[in-house]
Amino acid sequence: MVACMKDIAVIGAGYWGQNLVRNVAALGRLGMVCDEAEGTRTKMRALYPAVNVCAELDEVLQCDGIRGVMIAVPSKAHAEVARLCLEAGKHVYVEKPITLDVSEADALCDLADARERQLMVGHLLLFHPCVRWIRQAVEEGRLGDVLYLNSMRVNLGKVRSDENAMWSLAPHDISVAMYLLGAEPETVAAHGLCYVQKERNIHDVVFITLRFPDGTATQIHVSWLDPHKKRQLTVVGRDKMLTFDDVLATEKIRVFDKGVTIKEGLDAPSYDSYGDFLSLRQGDILIPHIPMREPLRELCTHFIDCVDRNVRPLTDGRSGAAVLRVLAAAQQSLDSGGHPVSMLEGS
Repeated sequence: MVACMKDIAVIGAGYWGQNLVRNVAALGRLGMVCDEAEGTRTKMRALYPAVNVCAELDEVLQCDGIRGVMIAVPSKAHAEVARLCLEAGKHVYVEKPITLDVSEADALCDLADARERQLMVGHLLLFHPCVRWIRQAVEEGRLGDVLYLNSMRVNLGKVRSDENAMWSLAPHDISVAMYLLGAEPETVAAHGLCYVQKERNIHDVVFITLRFPDGTATQIHVSWLDPHKKRQLTVVGRDKMLTFDDVLATEKIRVFDKGVTIKEGLDAPSYDSYGDFLSLRQGDILIPHIPMREPLRELCTHFIDCVDRNVRPLTDGRSGAAVLRVLAAAQQSLDSGGHPVSMLEGS
């Protein structure tokens, strides 16, 4: 049975949380907003006069009419706030990363299972229509076997003091790589550089390499110290190649019928020149029409549907914990000067 009450609360309505508030309100399900900042509460009351706005988390926890909560507090508070909400019997959505500690993430997943409540993590790009389109193209083999991914997420700011550029930006790219390839990496390596806050060892620029069991690789470049805003993904397949530029207003995806072909009947020792053995294929460029919808609206709709039907989300707690394990391994590699870290059990 689908609920018709205003039974969703948003905890944390600041820089990003206000976007959750906007979307949940537009979907007709906003029941409460909780934020400790008086200025934020004043703003929320002005925008949503019919919504209960409070400062204390306990008010949300004790409200029987609230069935689901969406948490957008600082990352260091994710584990505690999510735990309290699950223990209060609420379905929980929490922004990425799910927590800052893998054991805490696993504990949240176990608690959600024990309480028969849904736990969802805000890996937003998995709700992007273009990423969904790419996933379908990969699954249907339209690119051939995927060889590698290259992802870039750079901008000038927002510089943070409580986390490095990797923890701030790379969860998006890690979640997309695992979603498109349908697997977790077996090794992770990361190199980074500190410039703005060198004395605090906060990395502004990070390069991450993920290697997957089937030989596929992903290279990720994140930075908040770059003159250009870039949100780009390249997928290189054996038959075709694809680019996704999320900064573009339209025509975000291009599929290139390009590749390298080994000529039949020849093997490497027998050729006299490059052209005798290999040929480059330069084919057409396809720009697919993909109806655009706001990814955050899709995400909020999905969470509410999971609350109504008590079904496991696409980006459930276990998938969030998997992304966190990759981030933790990348941080370990970063701290060791780039030494690859194995993701295999017991290694």
